[in-house]
Amino acid sequence: MPNSWDDPAGAPLPVSRLGTLKVPAQGLGCLSMSSFYGLSDPDEAIATVHRAVDRGVVLLDTADVQGLGEGERLLGAAVAGRRDRVMIATKVGLERSARGEFLGVRGDRAYIRQRCEGSLRRLGVDHLDLYTKHWAAPGEHIEEAMEAMAELVAEGKVRHVCLSEVSAETVRRAHAVHPVTAVQSEWSLWTRGIERDVLPTCRELGIGVIASCPLGRGFLTGDVTSAAGLREADFRRGLPRFTGENISRNLALVGALRTVARRLDLTLAQLALAWLHHQGDDVVTIPGTARRDHLDENLAAACVTLTERDLREIEAAVPPGAVHGERYGPFLMDLVDN
Repeated sequence: MPNSWDDPAGAPLPVSRLGTLKVPAQGLGCLSMSSFYGLSDPDEAIATVHRAVDRGVVLLDTADVQGLGEGERLLGAAVAGRRDRVMIATKVGLERSARGEFLGVRGDRAYIRQRCEGSLRRLGVDHLDLYTKHWAAPGEHIEEAMEAMAELVAEGKVRHVCLSEVSAETVRRAHAVHPVTAVQSEWSLWTRGIERDVLPTCRELGIGVIASCPLGRGFLTGDVTSAAGLREADFRRGLPRFTGENISRNLALVGALRTVARRLDLTLAQLALAWLHHQGDDVVTIPGTARRDHLDENLAAACVTLTERDLREIEAAVPPGAVHGERYGPFLMDLVDN
């Protein structure tokens, strides 16, 4: 294993811009701490948050649908006594039933205000640093959602408003109602769609980008070797990229990237994260983990320098559009990029 992340103290994290905010270029995604990937250890998850904060991580990202609220409760417990050292980001809009089924997307004023109060209560805080509209339904009147967000900002319950997985047109319409600080979308060597329209629009408007799922939902860690190796409760078992012939084709792409990582004495995850950190100083990555060893590995990537040759080799190994399969099944795919 490379020596670059043996020391937990690590190097200071570089800084990126999200709108008017300056934050460390790598945050922490908390999805795997409570749901979707199978069992996790709450004690280790909390210890991971503590390690992240001690290492200089500031942006901690969750959502009200993660663990049906348990994700927010866990993060709230983890930041108790550390609130002044972190920025908490959570989301609203994606609905799940009490049994966990996805129901759709909402953006009406009453819903957003009610869910905000719930998030504040579960997190145990008096304000949210970033509050994100979680996706948009086809034909959604995003203006109503942004007006509700603006009210929450005026009341001091929210500091900054963000959007997630929306189209460039929706970004423009929302930003015209209230300033958007950042757009959070899936972005990695595995998912490049944001680069077509959303990224240029964000840069035109001075909006930052939060890259979620920067490790391709595990493909870019090298830990995924087959669908059968995933836990029974792991939602990836039903994702097109992890099923049928797609997974074997995608694992071949992982093999090509691994060759580049070995030449550079990096882990696969560090290579993938370093590539994203070279996409601009208006990008913050939020790799998700509930383990301290993975956290230390990921944080080392923020200080990796890649040459033009390295970047060309990475792009050649996984060109845009090379990954096989959609990100989600048809129902959820219809709810993204609206």
